[in-house]
Amino acid sequence: MKRLASLILVTLAVASLTACNTMNGFGEDLHKVGDKISGAAKK
Repeated sequence: MKRLASLILVTLAVASLTACNTMNGFGEDLHKVGDKISGAAKK
């Protein structure tokens, strides 16, 4: 039972780190789009 609980805990930890990394990349992409829109508006 402890082994199953440990496996579930590790799986959740890896999934949460992956999701955090994905959201970070999405935020960077969104920032780049915002910069391009701002640059186009200034022209």
